[in-house]
Amino acid sequence: MGQQLTMTPQLQQAIRLLQLSTLDLQQEIYEAIESNPMLEIEEGMDEAFAKADAAAETNSESSASSDEYSADRVISDNKTDSDYSASSGDDDNRWEDTIPENLSVDSNWDDVYQSNYTTGSSGSSSNEGDSMDFDSRNSAEETLQDHLMWQLNLTPMSDADRLIGLAIVDAIDSNGMLTISVDAIHASLIRSLDIDPDEVVAVLHRIQQFDPVGVGYRDLAECLSIQLDQFEDELLTAAVKHAKVIVKNHLPLLGNRDYAQLMRLTRLKEPELRDAILVIEQLNPRPGSDISPPSTTYIVPDVFVSKDNETGRWRVDLNPETAPKIRVNPEYASLVRRADNSSDNNYLRDNLQEARWFIKSLQSRNETLMKVATRIVEHQKGFFEYGEEAMKPLVLHDIAEAVSMHESTISRVTTQKYMHTPKGIFELKYFFSSHVSTAGGGECSSTAIRALIKKLISTENVRKPLSDSKITKMLEDQGINVARRTIAKYRESLAIPPSNERKRLV
Repeated sequence: MGQQLTMTPQLQQAIRLLQLSTLDLQQEIYEAIESNPMLEIEEGMDEAFAKADAAAETNSESSASSDEYSADRVISDNKTDSDYSASSGDDDNRWEDTIPENLSVDSNWDDVYQSNYTTGSSGSSSNEGDSMDFDSRNSAEETLQDHLMWQLNLTPMSDADRLIGLAIVDAIDSNGMLTISVDAIHASLIRSLDIDPDEVVAVLHRIQQFDPVGVGYRDLAECLSIQLDQFEDELLTAAVKHAKVIVKNHLPLLGNRDYAQLMRLTRLKEPELRDAILVIEQLNPRPGSDISPPSTTYIVPDVFVSKDNETGRWRVDLNPETAPKIRVNPEYASLVRRADNSSDNNYLRDNLQEARWFIKSLQSRNETLMKVATRIVEHQKGFFEYGEEAMKPLVLHDIAEAVSMHESTISRVTTQKYMHTPKGIFELKYFFSSHVSTAGGGECSSTAIRALIKKLISTENVRKPLSDSKITKMLEDQGINVARRTIAKYRESLAIPPSNERKRLV
């Protein structure tokens, strides 16, 4: 005897769709359409199908209950938790009212998957999508090696030097740095070429003059020196000359912002050192990154958040472009016969059942996403009004309790789902954060603390940057009790260097 949890295939499918990102969901839908003849995309249906849908909608109880669900969820400032709990309870029972559990195959079924949560429709033609995606499908991304090989082939040199050049180019990474030593390159070529290490260095110097200038560098000082050497004689100002000295002899001191030591060793005055540093800051420490930049990742928001200027209320809408509208093909569905047990009829019956469950899972996914996004916006109304500093603490349990779902479901629905807001696009998980106690007995979100740290550092005196201990004291003055190590952790998460590395000359 024992107990175990058994999930039906339909529940497994609903959970899988719930955790898919927008792009993965689109792929899943198209794969389902390809494998199931009962499913089809709603767009492009002929007039006969549209009339059949209208007739089915009149007699279908599911359409009536679906229309009762608000097309645009409006968040009111005076809406109470009890009001929402009551409405969410109705939503949880909607599936039982909308779709019969027996799912009889010969019923007059309205299987149109319509998004009743949006004000627009995804009526763009496939031709528009093809034209928009033309550049990405027909353009080949050039790598740094391709760019260097093109220049190497145009450079007149002996066959031996060209082989050396091929070995050098092959050892350059995407940033433009030579990843192996000259001796290693020489050792790899000595069996086929009678050359000296100096010949490898000579070819390397030629490649370092290729575009982008500085490619093939062995360390940071060499990379910056090559770029400084490109200044023509008439442009060799005092600042450039001083920059060369600093890069060649004192680069570690510059990295540590030890300006007092730099001025002592170089015998430069503060204005002269400042001008030299400005020249160095204009150089590129990773010249190869300009040729092969990192690929762009496009994010498609799942929900839109906007404010009604007339009422002052925040509204949440599902993005109509996240997934194609699908439906059951009414002609194929009409071929299914109740009492027929032939293999063909069983095949149609099974696919019809799967199609209906797939559409139901899609609707369930959207309803769940809509409820979760709505509660997040209700809770974080201060963020949408005033920014990160007004973010409130929020954990998965808070939303799970509000929408009467398990925390694991909330975790799935907030992963790789994005919200388009007037302040930018954010993953739903962004709005969840731990809390820190305040002196007044309240709570402050860790996201709000990060925003405060960022604000304090942005207004600091760059000659005397704020230390983590000083930031801790300033937050204590505002009633926020945070340990210094916590401040350091939040600062590092914002990619802000410590105070000694932020020090600058004005």
